[in-house]
Amino acid sequence: MRGLVKFTMKSGVFIVLFAQQSFEQALDTVKAAGLQAVEIGTGGFPGTAHVNAREIVNDDAAIRGIREAVDSRGLTISALSCHGNPLHPDKATAQSDHEDFVATVQLAEKLGVDTVITFSGCPGDSEGAKYPSWVTCPWPPDFLTVLEWQWNEVAIPYWKEQSAFARKHNIKIAIEAHPGFLVYNTETALRLRSEAGDNIGVNFDPSHLFWQGMDPIECVKALGDSIYHVHAKDTKIDKRNTALNGVLDTKHYGDILNRSFVFRTVGYGHDDEFWKDLVSTLRLVGYDGVISIEHEDGIMSVNEGFTKAAGFLNSLILKESAGEMWWA
Repeated sequence: MRGLVKFTMKSGVFIVLFAQQSFEQALDTVKAAGLQAVEIGTGGFPGTAHVNAREIVNDDAAIRGIREAVDSRGLTISALSCHGNPLHPDKATAQSDHEDFVATVQLAEKLGVDTVITFSGCPGDSEGAKYPSWVTCPWPPDFLTVLEWQWNEVAIPYWKEQSAFARKHNIKIAIEAHPGFLVYNTETALRLRSEAGDNIGVNFDPSHLFWQGMDPIECVKALGDSIYHVHAKDTKIDKRNTALNGVLDTKHYGDILNRSFVFRTVGYGHDDEFWKDLVSTLRLVGYDGVISIEHEDGIMSVNEGFTKAAGFLNSLILKESAGEMWWA
C-alpha cells in the first residue's frame, strides 16, 4: 500500500562559516545561495562573530534588529548554537559555557526560536581533575568507575536542571553527539534524554557517526522524534589509514593524507543515494525541519565548500519537494 507525505523540509546553513562577514552580509550570502534558514552561533566553540547571547539577551532593540534582518530576507532561524563543555573540570571554563547556554536559551525564546544546540559536555575523571577525560573502553575497570561518576554525579544532575530551565522558556535542547563528550552515539543520546528530560534531543550530524562505524540511517530510525535539528556534513574514510590504525585518530585535522577520516562537503564522502535515503528516513520518523550545512572541509575553501554544499542540498530538496513523495 502506498501513501503521500507532504514535504516542507528547508535547507539552511550554520553561518559561523561567514564569521568574517557582518551579520547582514552573511544573511545576503545565504539568501543569494537559495537557502531558506540560518543557524546562528551565540557563544561557546562557535564564537560570537554575529551574535553574543550574553551581551544582547536583555537588549530589546538588538533582538528586534536580528529578527527584522532575518525576516526581511524571507529567511528563518533554525536554531541558536552555543556548543560548549559546561561539565568541564575547570570551573571557570564550565561556568563560562554554562552562562552562554543560559543566555542562549533566554535569547532563543525572545527571538521565537524553539531549539538551542550544544554538546553534552565531558567532565574530568574526578573532582580534582584539570582536563576532560573521555572513556572509550571498559577495561581496566578504573574506566567504568570514572564513567559511572561522570554520568551519575555530574552529567545527569546538571542536565536535569537545564532541562527544567529550558522547559520554562519553551526551548528544546538539541545535543550534538560528538566523540570526546559523554554523548557521542545513539545510546548515549537516548540515555541522557531518558534520565534528564524529554525536551533534550539531538542535533543529528551524520559526519560524527560515519567515522565511528555507525549507520546514520539506522541511527535516525532509533532516535525518531528525539531529532530536533540536522546538520549536513559529510565524512570521507581513508580505507588504508583506517586498516592500519583504526578510527580513533588523534592526528591534526590538517594532516589529511595520513588521517583515517576527514570531514568533507556533503556529497564528497557519500553519494547522492545516501543523502536521499537520509532525507527520506528523516521524513519517515517525523522530522520535517531544516537541514543545516556545516562546512568543515579541509580541502575546499569556504566559498567552494559552501557553494557546492548549497547546490547539492538545494537540488536534493527540490527533487524531494517536486511533489509529495510516494512511500512503499
